[in-house]
Amino acid sequence: MYDVLIRNTRLVNEGRVIDADLLVLHGRIDKIAGSIEGVSARLEIDAAGSWLLPGMIDDQVHFREPGAPHKGSITSESKAAVAGGITSFMDMPNTSPPTLSLDALAEKKRRAGDSSYANYGFHFGVSNDNLDVVAALNPRDVAGVKVFMGASTGNMLVDDPQVLEKLFACVPTVLLAHCEHTPSILANERRFKEQYGEIIRASAHPLIRDAEACFRSSSQAVDLARRYNTRLHVLHLTTALELALFDTGPLADKRITAEACVHHLFFDDRDYASLGHLIKCNPAIKTQADRDALRQAVLGGRIDVIGTDHAPHSLLEKQSAYGQAPSGMPLVQHALPALLELVADGVLPLTTVVEKTSHAVAQLFAIQDRGYLREGYWADLVLIGRLNVPLAVADEPVLAHCGWTPFQHHQFRHRVRSTVVSGQLAWHDGQLQEGCQGQPLVFKR
Repeated sequence: MYDVLIRNTRLVNEGRVIDADLLVLHGRIDKIAGSIEGVSARLEIDAAGSWLLPGMIDDQVHFREPGAPHKGSITSESKAAVAGGITSFMDMPNTSPPTLSLDALAEKKRRAGDSSYANYGFHFGVSNDNLDVVAALNPRDVAGVKVFMGASTGNMLVDDPQVLEKLFACVPTVLLAHCEHTPSILANERRFKEQYGEIIRASAHPLIRDAEACFRSSSQAVDLARRYNTRLHVLHLTTALELALFDTGPLADKRITAEACVHHLFFDDRDYASLGHLIKCNPAIKTQADRDALRQAVLGGRIDVIGTDHAPHSLLEKQSAYGQAPSGMPLVQHALPALLELVADGVLPLTTVVEKTSHAVAQLFAIQDRGYLREGYWADLVLIGRLNVPLAVADEPVLAHCGWTPFQHHQFRHRVRSTVVSGQLAWHDGQLQEGCQGQPLVFKR
């Protein structure tokens, strides 16, 4: 007997939308056809014209395990992810302890193998004193290597020019960069404190972590990558200024790629008035003009993938004064529905959203047999239903451990009906399906 049969769907894949049925066997897509008859499956879903997409692959999340259980865990955040149609994630190294050693990497993999509802991979971290470990990494063992070329916590800020030069020269796989120029940020912050004391409004955040601070760091990263032919991926672009650093064209032709995050495509600096520190993040959400430029860059191919940078904090932490309120927000549960709002508004084609959240991510990170709806590939699927009446986000439970969302005042016109992870039903009709176990991502390098 087959595992899953989905009938009457509008299948969205590789730039096309077709009417099809899809059949799953032993966790993989066994058959895609206009009509599949004469078979039975343990689970049969009549999609009734809903969209069937490859599950979103999120290239950067902060699931907070180990080290910050009051913010989140692999269990809690992967539950939120599958509820939002994210079937695979790649977790960042700034946990406690940070992922700066092979032992720390192995421990995170062990934890995910015990508790993750979604498929998983992990980025390795860089400090000023672990370059030997980074250089010796097996590229198949990590999703990527992450460098903070800007303000960070602990010892993960790499601001020594000699270390950066050596890193770009020796890194054995894709290098992911968080780009903000720390001296610029600190100088801006001093000016605001001189003027306002400790009472700084959230709306000052994009002025403190401004476009110039982003550009100075990202241009440095791009220059180093060109000099050393590094495979560089610049994370969460936020400014129109930075976009000229990146080329258009097919991802396969690029050594330097770029990402935009959902919140930078959705919000702009007008939203600080109502959301305050709830949308405080690094790099900061900036102007409407920046947001619109990012959207155009997604359409034009300068931005290659869309991720979340899911980074939950407790609501109590977020209610602190500016200097104490941490940066980051929970996003995995609502990222894909928020992008579908841009589809409904005519801002982005649905096929482009699928390309940037699934196909391109799998291609960029060389993920084996995922990211596409193809026979023989793993069945990582999300079924999206169009609602007759928009759904208020506040009316649905938030599965992230922190219990809140920056989308709390919004209504969505689509919802995730079902999520299938490696052939297992993980989310269906508003209910988490217990017992789903994600698999480790395999990087074919």
